[in-house]
Amino acid sequence: MDKRFPLEDQIEMLATALRGRVILPRHADYDATRMVALANFDRRPAALVRVANATDVAAVLNFAQATELAVAVRSGGHSTMGFGGCDGGLVIDLRDLNTIDIDPVAKTAWVGTGLTAGEVTAAVEKHGLVIGFGDTGTVGLGGLTLGGGIGYMVRKFGLTIDNLLAAEVVTASGDILVADEAHHRELFWALRGGGGNFGVVTRLKFKLNDLPQFVGGPLVLPPRADVLAGFMAAAQAAPDELTTIGFLMPIPPVPVVPPEAHGKLALIAMMAYAGNPDGAARAIAPFRALATPLADLVRPAPLSSLYALDPPPEMRSSVSIRSRFVDGIDLAAAHNILTAIERCEAPMKMVQLRALGGAFGRVPQDATAFAHRDAKAMVVFLAMYGGGPDVTAHFERWAQAAMDSVPSTGSAYVNFLADEGKDGLAAAYPAATLSRLRQVKRMYDPENLFRLNQNIAPAA
Repeated sequence: MDKRFPLEDQIEMLATALRGRVILPRHADYDATRMVALANFDRRPAALVRVANATDVAAVLNFAQATELAVAVRSGGHSTMGFGGCDGGLVIDLRDLNTIDIDPVAKTAWVGTGLTAGEVTAAVEKHGLVIGFGDTGTVGLGGLTLGGGIGYMVRKFGLTIDNLLAAEVVTASGDILVADEAHHRELFWALRGGGGNFGVVTRLKFKLNDLPQFVGGPLVLPPRADVLAGFMAAAQAAPDELTTIGFLMPIPPVPVVPPEAHGKLALIAMMAYAGNPDGAARAIAPFRALATPLADLVRPAPLSSLYALDPPPEMRSSVSIRSRFVDGIDLAAAHNILTAIERCEAPMKMVQLRALGGAFGRVPQDATAFAHRDAKAMVVFLAMYGGGPDVTAHFERWAQAAMDSVPSTGSAYVNFLADEGKDGLAAAYPAATLSRLRQVKRMYDPENLFRLNQNIAPAA
């Protein structure tokens, strides 16, 4: 750092070289801009840079290394560890990288990583096309994609990364590269599941899949152990066209459910069928047979309609989360899940049950840095609440105990990891995968500039 000039003056000089905007603590929108999705994190960077292009990103990275400032990268701000912010460093804010170029004939799209899953889904479905993203429309594409992307199309079209054709990346050295199967192949491999360890991804090129018809929505079922176990068995046995996510949670005050059920636990089974209504009816019949539904809102609709359940931004809360891959949910595990959620005193609590398989499992394990292609299902425990560190510590203990009560494979999805350190990385990446990722890290970020993430250290 140049001691002759105060840091703020140096940042002001950086701003003159950028097309984007630099936001300092003295600016009126500093607090709103630095905020991330989870209230656990209240970090105060020295500056946030709303970059306008990849050249801006390169300039900020060069400046950060010259001034020895830490760098955080923000896309949608939904990181479970709040990695979209930092204290005292620089935040590269990608939200203005929001262009989308759809080629409906070639069935491809270049999209900026400042866009959200909901925005891109709404744009491509106008052409009868789809990319499989996650289950929340407000999540940014950058972090979601780089971690893998498990969502409503995972059984039909695989992970988000399975539809990724290329990525524009700014490396630690400031080089702007396009990585794909023909260029920078090891980097392209690492970007598909290795997170933000290897550079700042500014644009993504996706393959678009045909989705001429879609049937989906919530099927609300009673919270019984046999229903939970039956849901998972039916979800794993379903045709590839049907992807489901079960949300065991208190029912919000919605008019389609009897008022006496509001606030009480239910299994809100989200159905996502890529096909026509007749096929959907056959595929969903086993779920409807589990119990008399409290509500059945499954119907022909655009895929983007599933994002209507996203909580509004003003409902920002702290979150404790634990997740692991599992082989399935039997009656004993279902009883333990119900016991765990009933013990949770959080204002909002949730267990997610996600069946995998289908297209997700047909990709070779070493084809991408996401290596858990043999995973059959995933269980996620979440508590959402307000309060200080003592409250967080309490719910962290709850989430860990809840996860420990369910037999698992020990493996995990990197995007849902909490603060689990080396144990978390070992759960997210098999030893051979992690070793290969460390080699790629040494090639593209030997000084570990990109360390505010689920960090993979460079190989020695």
